[in-house]
Amino acid sequence: MSNKMAKKENYDKRLCSFLDKYDRAFIVAADNVGSKQFQDIRRGLREHSVVLMGKNTLMKRCIRLYAERTKEEKWNVLLDYLVGNVGIIFTNGELNNIRDEIMKFKVGAPARVGLVAPNDVEVPAGGTGLDPSSTNFFQVLNIPTKINKGTVEITSNVALIKAGDKVGASEATLLAKLGIKPFSYGLIVKFVYESGAVFDPMVLDITDEDLEKSVQLGIKRIAAACLALNYPTIASIPHSIVNGYKNVLAVSVETEYTFPLAEKVKAYLADPSAFASSAPEAAAGGDSAPAEEKKEEAKAEEEEESDEDMGFSLFD
Repeated sequence: MSNKMAKKENYDKRLCSFLDKYDRAFIVAADNVGSKQFQDIRRGLREHSVVLMGKNTLMKRCIRLYAERTKEEKWNVLLDYLVGNVGIIFTNGELNNIRDEIMKFKVGAPARVGLVAPNDVEVPAGGTGLDPSSTNFFQVLNIPTKINKGTVEITSNVALIKAGDKVGASEATLLAKLGIKPFSYGLIVKFVYESGAVFDPMVLDITDEDLEKSVQLGIKRIAAACLALNYPTIASIPHSIVNGYKNVLAVSVETEYTFPLAEKVKAYLADPSAFASSAPEAAAGGDSAPAEEKKEEAKAEEEEESDEDMGFSLFD
């Protein structure tokens, strides 16, 4: 009994030291991760992170006692997420980089009977290297085959297992015979902790461009709502000013009332031809130099662009 208590006390001290030292953490699922794989993961993360596994009840108890002793309750948010076969990876490094490092440590695994498939499994078309006596086995699984050069050949790709289905004995045997390891296992990041907050790891995929687009969309929606409600805000005032100017300009065009900014608009409506540049004259004779033709074309393009601007701005 004393030996068990000593181990729990050592575990508590170790966990509390991590809570003091680190500000960030990952809650990771460790299903189907072997001891050798854990050694590789610990070795790969050793420079900037530490992996802690243990019974959920013991981890929760240590975190609660730590909060009571230190009056620091920011780690208590983890208590609701310590469910199932999970562990904690403590770190002070960049979260994106640490997550990418965790995802590197995945190993292929064979399909075992009764295992829930984490992904779809497809048997590719081609030679199997099995002798013709295995034909009946493929027929049971409705896999089209033919005999080619004394071996069984699968004639088309076959979807064997769907994600979420349990692996049957026939499927497991077939994949073993073909030497296919359809699944890969490693630590799966379930939640991310930082400074007292727990969030989904998908948040780490958000870029500055995504944030900028979201803010711009929000500003547009606020401006539209404020314009519809006739309620001025910083987002809607520029649009209100432009709309007001358009209304004043429309009144000026339809009446004798005028102001400096409306003079050019009225002048253009009265005589549009005055603002149109004369078209470049055609080159005389058919023997003009190519260089001169290019100059005339460039000049014509510049004049067309100036015509589109009507020679003035609304706020000139």
